[in-house]
Amino acid sequence: MTSPGARLRALVAREVVSIPGSFNALVARAVRAAGFEATYISGGATANVAGFPDVGLLTMTEVCRTIREVADASGLPVVADADTGYGEVECAVRTVVEYERAGAAALHVEDQVFPKRCGHLDGKELVPTEDFAEKLSEMVAARQCDDFMIIARTDARHVTGMEDAIARANRYREAGADAIFPEGLQSEEEFTAFAEGSPGLLLANMTEFGKTPIIPVSRFGELGYRMVIHPLSMMRLAMGEVVRGLESLRRTGSVEESLPRMQDRKGLYELLGYRPGCEWRFPADRGSD
Repeated sequence: MTSPGARLRALVAREVVSIPGSFNALVARAVRAAGFEATYISGGATANVAGFPDVGLLTMTEVCRTIREVADASGLPVVADADTGYGEVECAVRTVVEYERAGAAALHVEDQVFPKRCGHLDGKELVPTEDFAEKLSEMVAARQCDDFMIIARTDARHVTGMEDAIARANRYREAGADAIFPEGLQSEEEFTAFAEGSPGLLLANMTEFGKTPIIPVSRFGELGYRMVIHPLSMMRLAMGEVVRGLESLRRTGSVEESLPRMQDRKGLYELLGYRPGCEWRFPADRGSD
Protein backbone atom coordinates (compact mmCIF):
# COMPACT_ATOMS: atom_id res chain seq x y z
CA MET A 1 0.00 0.00 0.00
CA THR A 2 1.31 3.46 -0.91
CA SER A 3 2.41 5.46 2.14
CA PRO A 4 0.50 8.63 3.12
CA GLY A 5 3.60 10.70 2.43
CA ALA A 6 4.02 9.25 -1.06
CA ARG A 7 0.38 9.99 -1.84
CA LEU A 8 0.77 13.60 -0.69
CA ARG A 9 3.95 14.02 -2.72
CA ALA A 10 2.18 12.70 -5.80
CA LEU A 11 -0.64 15.20 -5.30
CA VAL A 12 1.60 18.25 -4.97
CA ALA A 13 3.69 17.14 -7.93
CA ARG A 14 0.54 17.25 -10.05
CA GLU A 15 -1.09 20.53 -8.99
CA VAL A 16 -1.75 22.98 -6.19
CA VAL A 17 -3.64 21.09 -3.46
CA SER A 18 -6.41 22.61 -1.33
CA ILE A 19 -6.19 21.15 2.19
CA PRO A 20 -9.15 21.95 4.49
CA GLY A 21 -8.72 21.54 8.22
CA SER A 22 -10.44 18.70 10.06
CA PHE A 23 -10.88 19.26 13.78
CA ASN A 24 -12.30 15.76 14.29
CA ALA A 25 -12.90 12.52 12.43
CA LEU A 26 -16.45 13.34 11.34
CA VAL A 27 -15.29 16.57 9.69
CA ALA A 28 -12.54 14.55 8.01
CA ARG A 29 -15.18 12.26 6.50
CA ALA A 30 -17.01 15.34 5.21
CA VAL A 31 -13.77 16.66 3.68
CA ARG A 32 -13.33 13.42 1.77
CA ALA A 33 -17.00 13.28 0.77
CA ALA A 34 -16.71 16.81 -0.63
CA GLY A 35 -13.99 15.61 -2.99
CA PHE A 36 -10.84 16.97 -1.34
CA GLU A 37 -7.72 14.83 -1.62
CA ALA A 38 -5.92 15.78 1.60
CA THR A 39 -6.79 17.24 4.98
CA TYR A 40 -5.05 19.27 7.68
CA ILE A 41 -4.93 19.15 11.47
CA SER A 42 -4.40 22.55 13.05
CA GLY A 43 -2.76 22.79 16.46
CA GLY A 44 -4.92 25.83 17.10
CA ALA A 45 -8.17 24.10 16.16
CA THR A 46 -7.26 20.99 18.14
CA ALA A 47 -6.53 23.13 21.18
CA ASN A 48 -9.65 25.25 20.70
CA VAL A 49 -12.04 22.28 20.58
CA ALA A 50 -10.41 21.07 23.82
CA GLY A 51 -11.20 24.47 25.34
CA PHE A 52 -7.72 26.02 25.17
CA PRO A 53 -6.13 28.89 23.22
CA ASP A 54 -3.38 28.23 20.68
CA VAL A 55 -0.39 28.57 23.02
CA GLY A 56 1.07 25.06 22.92
CA LEU A 57 -0.86 23.56 25.84
CA LEU A 58 -1.78 20.23 24.24
CA THR A 59 0.57 17.28 24.50
CA MET A 60 1.92 15.34 21.55
CA THR A 61 -0.09 12.32 22.68
CA GLU A 62 -3.34 14.30 22.53
CA VAL A 63 -2.61 15.55 19.02
CA CYS A 64 -1.55 12.08 17.86
CA ARG A 65 -4.95 10.76 18.88
CA THR A 66 -6.59 13.32 16.60
CA ILE A 67 -4.20 12.44 13.77
CA ARG A 68 -5.02 8.75 14.10
CA GLU A 69 -8.78 9.35 14.16
CA VAL A 70 -8.72 11.76 11.21
CA ALA A 71 -6.42 9.58 9.10
CA ASP A 72 -8.44 6.42 9.80
CA ALA A 73 -11.83 8.06 9.24
CA SER A 74 -10.93 9.83 6.00
CA GLY A 75 -8.22 7.74 4.40
CA LEU A 76 -6.71 11.01 3.17
CA PRO A 77 -3.10 12.17 3.47
CA VAL A 78 -2.94 14.28 6.63
CA VAL A 79 -0.73 17.33 7.10
CA ALA A 80 -0.41 17.87 10.86
CA ASP A 81 0.69 20.87 12.90
CA ALA A 82 3.52 20.04 15.32
CA ASP A 83 3.89 23.56 16.78
CA THR A 84 7.50 23.89 18.01
CA GLY A 85 8.08 20.13 18.15
CA TYR A 86 6.95 19.83 21.79
CA GLY A 87 10.40 20.68 23.10
CA GLU A 88 14.04 20.62 22.10
CA VAL A 89 15.70 18.33 19.57
CA GLU A 90 15.03 15.05 21.39
CA CYS A 91 11.32 15.86 21.75
CA ALA A 92 11.06 16.94 18.12
CA VAL A 93 12.66 13.67 16.99
CA ARG A 94 10.08 11.70 18.95
CA THR A 95 7.35 13.86 17.40
CA VAL A 96 8.37 12.69 13.92
CA VAL A 97 8.24 9.06 15.02
CA GLU A 98 4.86 9.36 16.73
CA TYR A 99 3.19 11.46 14.03
CA GLU A 100 4.34 8.99 11.40
CA ARG A 101 3.05 6.05 13.45
CA ALA A 102 -0.29 7.85 13.90
CA GLY A 103 -0.76 7.97 10.13
CA ALA A 104 0.24 11.50 9.16
CA ALA A 105 1.67 12.19 5.71
CA ALA A 106 3.52 15.32 6.80
CA LEU A 107 4.10 17.66 9.71
CA HIS A 108 5.16 21.25 10.01
CA VAL A 109 7.27 22.63 12.81
CA GLU A 110 7.91 26.31 13.50
CA ASP A 111 10.86 28.44 14.54
CA GLN A 112 9.15 30.21 17.44
CA VAL A 113 10.28 30.22 21.04
CA PHE A 114 8.01 28.17 23.34
CA PRO A 115 5.38 29.06 24.48
CA LYS A 116 4.41 29.81 20.88
CA ARG A 117 1.75 32.24 19.73
CA CYS A 118 -0.73 32.06 16.88
CA GLY A 119 1.14 32.96 13.70
CA HIS A 120 -1.15 35.91 12.98
CA LEU A 121 -0.62 37.58 16.36
CA ASP A 122 2.15 40.00 17.24
CA GLY A 123 4.63 39.53 20.07
CA LYS A 124 6.29 36.36 18.78
CA GLU A 125 9.91 35.42 19.44
CA LEU A 126 12.16 33.27 17.26
CA VAL A 127 14.82 30.70 18.05
CA PRO A 128 18.23 31.23 16.43
CA THR A 129 18.34 30.08 12.82
CA GLU A 130 21.10 27.52 13.37
CA ASP A 131 19.34 26.00 16.38
CA PHE A 132 16.23 25.42 14.31
CA ALA A 133 18.24 24.09 11.38
CA GLU A 134 19.83 21.53 13.72
CA LYS A 135 16.39 20.50 14.97
CA LEU A 136 15.17 20.06 11.39
CA SER A 137 18.20 18.00 10.45
CA GLU A 138 17.61 15.60 13.33
CA MET A 139 13.91 15.37 12.54
CA VAL A 140 14.62 14.51 8.92
CA ALA A 141 17.05 11.79 9.99
CA ALA A 142 14.45 10.31 12.37
CA ARG A 143 11.68 9.58 9.87
CA GLN A 144 11.03 5.94 9.13
CA CYS A 145 9.81 6.52 5.56
CA ASP A 146 11.63 8.95 3.29
CA ASP A 147 8.29 10.04 1.82
CA PHE A 148 7.09 11.47 5.15
CA MET A 149 7.30 15.22 4.66
CA ILE A 150 8.98 17.64 7.07
CA ILE A 151 7.72 21.17 6.48
CA ALA A 152 9.56 24.07 8.11
CA ARG A 153 7.46 27.05 9.12
CA THR A 154 9.08 30.41 9.68
CA ASP A 155 7.38 33.23 11.57
CA ALA A 156 10.17 35.68 10.81
CA ARG A 157 8.16 38.01 8.54
CA HIS A 158 6.65 39.90 11.50
CA VAL A 159 9.61 39.56 13.85
CA THR A 160 12.79 40.19 11.89
CA GLY A 161 11.44 40.98 8.41
CA MET A 162 11.03 39.42 4.98
CA GLU A 163 14.73 39.29 4.18
CA ASP A 164 15.43 37.18 7.27
CA ALA A 165 12.35 35.03 6.59
CA ILE A 166 13.73 34.15 3.15
CA ALA A 167 17.24 33.56 4.50
CA ARG A 168 15.86 31.27 7.20
CA ALA A 169 13.77 29.38 4.65
CA ASN A 170 16.80 28.71 2.49
CA ARG A 171 18.83 27.56 5.49
CA TYR A 172 15.99 25.25 6.50
CA ARG A 173 15.95 23.75 3.00
CA GLU A 174 19.69 23.10 3.35
CA ALA A 175 18.97 21.33 6.64
CA GLY A 176 16.64 18.92 4.83
CA ALA A 177 13.17 20.46 5.03
CA ASP A 178 10.96 19.15 2.21
CA ALA A 179 8.88 22.34 2.04
CA ILE A 180 8.66 25.80 3.57
CA PHE A 181 5.64 27.42 5.22
CA PRO A 182 6.03 31.24 5.43
CA GLU A 183 3.56 32.40 8.05
CA GLY A 184 1.75 35.73 8.19
CA LEU A 185 2.46 37.14 4.72
CA GLN A 186 0.25 40.14 3.99
CA SER A 187 -0.24 40.36 0.23
CA GLU A 188 0.08 38.57 -3.07
CA GLU A 189 3.22 40.62 -3.63
CA GLU A 190 4.77 39.21 -0.47
CA PHE A 191 3.87 35.64 -1.43
CA THR A 192 5.45 36.25 -4.83
CA ALA A 193 8.61 37.74 -3.33
CA PHE A 194 8.97 34.84 -0.93
CA ALA A 195 8.52 32.24 -3.68
CA GLU A 196 11.14 33.99 -5.80
CA GLY A 197 13.55 34.26 -2.88
CA SER A 198 13.15 30.66 -1.71
CA PRO A 199 12.35 28.50 -4.75
CA GLY A 200 11.07 25.01 -4.03
CA LEU A 201 8.02 23.39 -2.49
CA LEU A 202 5.92 25.94 -0.57
CA LEU A 203 2.83 25.84 1.66
CA ALA A 204 0.46 28.80 2.08
CA ASN A 205 -1.81 29.37 5.06
CA MET A 206 -5.21 30.74 4.06
CA THR A 207 -6.65 31.53 7.45
CA GLU A 208 -9.45 34.03 8.03
CA PHE A 209 -9.35 37.21 10.15
CA GLY A 210 -5.55 37.34 10.20
CA LYS A 211 -2.78 39.16 8.38
CA THR A 212 -3.30 37.38 5.04
CA PRO A 213 -6.06 38.59 2.67
CA ILE A 214 -8.43 36.03 1.18
CA ILE A 215 -6.66 34.54 -1.84
CA PRO A 216 -8.14 31.70 -3.95
CA VAL A 217 -6.30 28.39 -4.13
CA SER A 218 -5.85 28.74 -7.88
CA ARG A 219 -4.15 32.10 -7.40
CA PHE A 220 -1.78 30.62 -4.84
CA GLY A 221 -0.88 28.07 -7.49
CA GLU A 222 -0.03 30.87 -9.89
CA LEU A 223 2.15 32.46 -7.21
CA GLY A 224 4.19 29.26 -6.83
CA TYR A 225 2.56 27.47 -3.89
CA ARG A 226 1.65 23.77 -4.03
CA MET A 227 -0.18 23.32 -0.72
CA VAL A 228 -2.86 25.66 0.65
CA ILE A 229 -4.21 24.91 4.12
CA HIS A 230 -7.51 26.24 5.46
CA PRO A 231 -6.82 25.44 9.12
CA LEU A 232 -9.79 26.86 11.03
CA SER A 233 -12.44 27.47 8.36
CA MET A 234 -14.64 24.47 9.17
CA MET A 235 -14.37 25.04 12.91
CA ARG A 236 -15.35 28.68 12.50
CA LEU A 237 -18.33 27.71 10.33
CA ALA A 238 -19.42 25.08 12.82
CA MET A 239 -19.03 27.30 15.88
CA GLY A 240 -20.84 30.16 14.16
CA GLU A 241 -23.84 27.87 13.76
CA VAL A 242 -23.51 26.53 17.30
CA VAL A 243 -23.60 30.06 18.74
CA ARG A 244 -26.53 31.10 16.53
CA GLY A 245 -28.41 27.90 17.38
CA LEU A 246 -27.93 28.37 21.09
CA GLU A 247 -29.07 31.98 20.90
CA SER A 248 -32.18 30.89 19.02
CA LEU A 249 -32.92 28.07 21.46
CA ARG A 250 -32.52 30.41 24.42
CA ARG A 251 -34.72 33.05 22.81
CA THR A 252 -37.53 30.84 21.49
CA GLY A 253 -37.30 27.71 23.61
CA SER A 254 -37.22 25.59 20.43
CA VAL A 255 -34.82 24.48 17.69
CA GLU A 256 -37.45 25.18 15.02
CA GLU A 257 -35.53 28.14 13.56
CA SER A 258 -32.35 26.11 13.28
CA LEU A 259 -33.75 22.98 11.65
CA PRO A 260 -33.16 24.11 8.03
CA ARG A 261 -29.43 24.54 8.76
CA MET A 262 -28.98 21.22 10.56
CA GLN A 263 -27.51 18.06 9.09
CA ASP A 264 -30.37 15.55 9.22
CA ARG A 265 -30.15 11.97 10.42
CA LYS A 266 -30.00 10.60 6.87
CA GLY A 267 -27.11 12.88 5.98
CA LEU A 268 -25.19 11.88 9.11
CA TYR A 269 -25.64 8.17 8.46
CA GLU A 270 -24.55 8.59 4.84
CA LEU A 271 -21.42 10.39 5.96
CA LEU A 272 -20.66 7.61 8.44
CA GLY A 273 -21.37 4.88 5.91
CA TYR A 274 -23.94 3.44 8.31
CA ARG A 275 -27.19 1.66 7.48
CA PRO A 276 -29.39 0.98 10.50
CA GLY A 277 -30.03 -2.71 10.95
CA CYS A 278 -26.86 -3.68 9.09
CA GLU A 279 -23.49 -4.48 10.57
CA TRP A 280 -21.17 -1.49 10.20
CA ARG A 281 -17.76 -2.29 8.75
CA PHE A 282 -14.69 -0.13 8.44
CA PRO A 283 -14.63 1.07 4.80
CA ALA A 284 -12.28 -1.09 2.74
CA ASP A 285 -10.79 1.76 0.70
CA ARG A 286 -9.36 3.74 3.59
CA GLY A 287 -5.79 4.67 2.87
CA SER A 288 -5.73 3.35 -0.68
CA ASP A 289 -5.18 5.25 -3.90
